[in-house]
Amino acid sequence: MLWAALSCVVGAVLLVAGIPKVTDSQRMVRAVRGYRLLPDGVSVVVGRTLPWVEIALGTGLILGVAPVVTGTVASAMFVAFFAGLTINLLRGRRDLDCGCFAFSAGGEEIAHIGWWHSARAASFAILAAVVTLTPDIGVFDRIVGTGVGLFVVAIVCVGVYARSVMSFGRRPIDDYLTNAAIELRAISSISRY
Repeated sequence: MLWAALSCVVGAVLLVAGIPKVTDSQRMVRAVRGYRLLPDGVSVVVGRTLPWVEIALGTGLILGVAPVVTGTVASAMFVAFFAGLTINLLRGRRDLDCGCFAFSAGGEEIAHIGWWHSARAASFAILAAVVTLTPDIGVFDRIVGTGVGLFVVAIVCVGVYARSVMSFGRRPIDDYLTNAAIELRAISSISRY
């Protein structure tokens, strides 16, 4: 069951990463070009096919189809992501759109990569490599493991979404209201006399 859950987690991460990128292939091509590691023609091919490869691998890992092959290819892909991120970080190039899970910046926002992105890619490379060691799993264990893996990924996705819309502690609006509150206090103290 643990092997199926691990395979499912890696597969679900690939699906969550690949599905949103399918609808914006031009932006994906720009993200790949931004790393400045591949010739222009190869960047176009990689940018257009990468989301589909992620979806195919993710589906295969979730369903437990050829875990040795899908795990090996997924591990190699995560190693390539790790290398691309690390090379650009060592070059001092942080103002890049990671392109990991859709696109991090919208509008005029500038995306940034960091060592966290590199470490995350390395971690997934290791997890995908571990999937290649999967022993033969029975149908019941596969179903239960897949359910556990999908549940874990769903909880993480909900947590990440909640973190993006909720702020614990000081709220961002407090920054805007602080100056207004100070002015109102100053005006009210003057108007009393």
